Amino acid sequence: MNTNEATYDWNTARERMILDPSIINLNTGSFGPLPRPVFDRVTELRHWLAAEPTHFFVRQAPPLLWAARDRLANYLGTVPSRLVFTANVSAAINMVASGLSIATPGEILLSDHEYAAMHWCWERVAQRSGLTWRTFPLPTLPSDPHEIVEAASKAMNPRTRLFFFSHVLSSTGLVLPAKALCAEARRRGITTVVDGAHAPGMIPLNVSDVGADFYTGNCHKWMLVPTGTGFLVIGPGNEDRLQPMQVSWGYRPDQYPLSDQGAPHRDPDRPDPFGSTRRTRFLEFEGTRDICPWLTVPAAIEFQAEIGVERIRTRIEELVQYTREKICGLGLKLATPTTPGMHGSLTAFELPFTGPANAAKLRKEIWKHRIEVPIIERPDRLLIRVSTHFYNTREEIDRLAEMLFTIDKGQL
Repeated sequence: MNTNEATYDWNTARERMILDPSIINLNTGSFGPLPRPVFDRVTELRHWLAAEPTHFFVRQAPPLLWAARDRLANYLGTVPSRLVFTANVSAAINMVASGLSIATPGEILLSDHEYAAMHWCWERVAQRSGLTWRTFPLPTLPSDPHEIVEAASKAMNPRTRLFFFSHVLSSTGLVLPAKALCAEARRRGITTVVDGAHAPGMIPLNVSDVGADFYTGNCHKWMLVPTGTGFLVIGPGNEDRLQPMQVSWGYRPDQYPLSDQGAPHRDPDRPDPFGSTRRTRFLEFEGTRDICPWLTVPAAIEFQAEIGVERIRTRIEELVQYTREKICGLGLKLATPTTPGMHGSLTAFELPFTGPANAAKLRKEIWKHRIEVPIIERPDRLLIRVSTHFYNTREEIDRLAEMLFTIDKGQL
């Protein structure tokens, strides 16, 4: 047993998670399960909402919303006046894509490893705005971050208006040098939008240090916050560049109904009576909705802080190393770099199959063993992507390896 496991009772920590005992969950990269105290907190809040909605929205929720905004901003390395809550990272990216005016003529630049739905999002923006869009090939197994920066820099040109990329690739878990990429774009006057879906809770993150014009992310993955919690962080100089996707009471802050606390302050970045600021409410408020998941952010952050953030990262790294050993031992090729700083909690391996039909068969075969792990379809290959959080065990990884070993390759 290694030092980290010998000095901490991970079984007890695992027991604080709500997990289906009949399923091996190696897919936090898609959705994180909930810690019991976080589930209890969101249930309590929803009880308040169900019991007396007006009292909840007008009096109970505003201070809780500001507390959640302040706690998440501090966790991300920004300030609450720059943080807009959203339902998820897709909603945040669409908020930027729909609300940002981009000068024409010009182009939108993406890497060729972006999440398909977000690729479609920018494709639609280009079509509607009279822009072009283009992808560039990202190095798949770089040994140094400079290889990624060089590839992106070569792809930028005087027509590039916006550069969109993922901080952590969903397909392989490769961590991109976001700060350096944003700096290269900024030097050329290119707006940057970063998809940070996997970054919060997985890797050390300081959004201000990244320097993106718009940084988006999820809290329902590695942070273990209830589904329905994402965010947008607006970089300096971009405060007034976006229009909201929905026009609601935040659109004209001097005219919306007042709370019991009186009129909001005229300073656009000062806290208002609604748990926001004039600027954040302008973008964030879309009418009546369940904001209880947002309000649980402090509980989720506190839960992992009690265990110890560095202890969790050490635990995850141990599980990542063990996963590499077990799955590579089957003869599968690693698709995620091992260089420190270029990988996190996602580890991908190439499978000896290709094509959608084989992907579908593999998913069915894996689920027969009640293992939750995704098969990623790339144009030239299939990948299996393993997520390891602190609550996972070596025994679960062993079960995955045993299952992969027994798959009848002749049937695929």
